[in-house]
Amino acid sequence: MSKLHTYTTRVTWTGNTGSGTSGYRSYERAHEVTAAGRPAILGSSDPAFRGDPARWNPEQLLLASISQCHLLWYLHYCAVNGVVVTAYADNPVGTMAETAEGGHFTEAVLHPQVEVAEESMVERALALHADAHRACFIANSVNFPVRHEPGVTVRG
Repeated sequence: MSKLHTYTTRVTWTGNTGSGTSGYRSYERAHEVTAAGRPAILGSSDPAFRGDPARWNPEQLLLASISQCHLLWYLHYCAVNGVVVTAYADNPVGTMAETAEGGHFTEAVLHPQVEVAEESMVERALALHADAHRACFIANSVNFPVRHEPGVTVRG
């Protein structure tokens, strides 16, 4: 039996410089992503598309969502399988192909670097990335491959 979850956000364009979208170069791509009770995420387009490099772009946010989802499932599986994770960091990389029709991601590669409490946990810690990948809601929702290339070290 499946359960449905509903999520809401608000995206507000803040880039009207006075003449709206009267021309391709006449407006900023600035916008805000908000949700009740949370700080705003300042967004723009990628600088390659006239965006503000100081703001988050949708491509970065998609990649961060995939990485966050993997992280959260991975920590869950480690906790219930006796693997004590003491640190976790990821430097994911997404590749997008720009086409005449727009564009699409061709892949995302996660590079989680995990630290565990004991040497005896290393093998299981590596294996649990596959379980996290299979469970990740976001990775299961995209139409491009999501791979992971993890590393594990032992604390101390």
